[in-house]
Amino acid sequence: MAASLRMQKHPEGLERALLVIDGDVLPLTLKRNPRARRIILRLDRSGRGVQITLPLRASRLKALDFAKSHSDWIKARIARIPEGIAFAHGAVIPLRGIPHEIRHVGNLRGLVRVISPNDFGPGSIEVAGEVSHLARRCREWLKVQARKDLTAASSAYAQAMGVSFRKLTVRDQASRWGSCSTTGQLSYSWRLILAPPFVLDYVAAHEVAHLKHMNHGARFWALVKRHCPEFNRARGWMKANGRQLHSYDA
Repeated sequence: MAASLRMQKHPEGLERALLVIDGDVLPLTLKRNPRARRIILRLDRSGRGVQITLPLRASRLKALDFAKSHSDWIKARIARIPEGIAFAHGAVIPLRGIPHEIRHVGNLRGLVRVISPNDFGPGSIEVAGEVSHLARRCREWLKVQARKDLTAASSAYAQAMGVSFRKLTVRDQASRWGSCSTTGQLSYSWRLILAPPFVLDYVAAHEVAHLKHMNHGARFWALVKRHCPEFNRARGWMKANGRQLHSYDA
């Protein structure tokens, strides 16, 4: 197995590289943790990249060698990842946790429309316009819905916790569902709109709580639990189903 290590520093304190396994190029993320006592390797949330957590004094070369020595483990885990589901006519995707079929409804430009499930059939997401633009229009619409729901949830939690945020962005981040910067900026994955509302709600509570406690200490979790009683249920759902969310539009 060959590997390259072109490291770049990122604002969130991560270092990135490219890892090549049998010709397949995988993004590699290194994160140093002062509490880490050993090197820990896992796939990222999308299942298409590798994350390594390592102690502060561990070398980059040691981390790369560790990844190389576990190449069979990495390949085996990647082989288990669900096949990607494209945003196309007839595809079924979850919207706020409920299955909806994507339907192309003609070439005339118009708004994306949602038909709720009923006794006669499942829900649907009707997308107008050229069929060649269907995937992009569906994706952009989902991002708008995610921003709307996440803004509402984040604002409600910020008010309840007595904090405020400067900016909220929605992206397609593979390594985490949300993040909070020391400057008060919140960032979320748009894929949260695919999950049940109580999951999106928990991620918002989690990140807003970081505006008060920039750690995962006892006071942080006490704050999350006080304002989001379903946090354990949401964490369990994410552990069981989170990777599936990255199979859509993949």
